[in-house]
Amino acid sequence: MGELSRSAVSLGFWDDNLDPTLVSDLLECEPTVGVAKNGEWVTATGATKIAYTGFWRIKVARRSPGDLDGQIREVLSLVTSDLSRWDRLPTFEKSRLFCGLFLADANEGSSISSETLAMIAERRLSLELDIYSAD
Repeated sequence: MGELSRSAVSLGFWDDNLDPTLVSDLLECEPTVGVAKNGEWVTATGATKIAYTGFWRIKVARRSPGDLDGQIREVLSLVTSDLSRWDRLPTFEKSRLFCGLFLADANEGSSISSETLAMIAERRLSLELDIYSAD
């Protein structure tokens, strides 16, 4: 198995009743993007959009070669490690750690340590893997 070509990681929450300020306060971190349902936000390309649901998202820089374990640890280091604050977060429709895996060849891979997996589970996050082929 070859080394993963590139990777992207972000932490996010989505829900119609999400209050971005509350999430920021509890996690002690400002998001890359945070907006309430029907609020306006500006995309990375400069387009203004209306949020169909509320969301709060923080991302870290893409890496090449890919480094899922390092990026997951990095994004989690940006928010509080105090699990009692995480426990006070409302239950959202979606709470996820997004991982984009960008392949340059047919057989590439990466691993996530058991310690990092435990950090994800302690925060009740789902792990979403999007794999983009070389084609």
